[in-house]
Amino acid sequence: MNLLFFIKSKTIDINNYTIKDIPGSSGRLDVISRCILSAILSNNDFERNIQIWAFLDRYGTFIFNPEFFNYESFPKNELRFTDYFVKFLQKYHTTRDYSLNLLSSIKISKMTIIEAINHFKQLNYNIYILHEQGQDFFKLLNIIKEKENIVFIIGSQEDEFIYSKELSALNLPMISIGNQSYLASSVIRLLKLHLLAF
Repeated sequence: MNLLFFIKSKTIDINNYTIKDIPGSSGRLDVISRCILSAILSNNDFERNIQIWAFLDRYGTFIFNPEFFNYESFPKNELRFTDYFVKFLQKYHTTRDYSLNLLSSIKISKMTIIEAINHFKQLNYNIYILHEQGQDFFKLLNIIKEKENIVFIIGSQEDEFIYSKELSALNLPMISIGNQSYLASSVIRLLKLHLLAF
């Protein structure tokens, strides 16, 4: 199974970034960082066949594919990861000399999230929106586990995109993992737990 997670944020802004107050000084980049780490890290290695795409309105589209990173040197905690990601974003928008950054293997795409969704639809990926009003994920679990290629669109902290007309127009199925509200990173962990279990 190939799993992709899409997360979008319009609030990320690193102009006043300080490591002493990541949530307050970055527009909640900490949320995105937790999601990325939750998606691509397993217990003692990277996950296989999992990617996460971060669509940041002010900065672009960034693809985290574990195949291109070195696990030993990869910044595995949220603080270090976020700091390296900020440095990557800063250099990407200036000299682009980020070869020494531990996250230098981040891939950059010019696709918007809508373009990426349409791209993977054409590749026959099964695409689901995580939404509290969606169908019960656990009732569909066996059906979803039979799919070879899946994209999950995860709501970010502001969630406006999940309710947008442009996303609604794509008529994608919505699924819910329950009535309880979860952090986006917890949603990713739960999905992995159930879909990758043997």
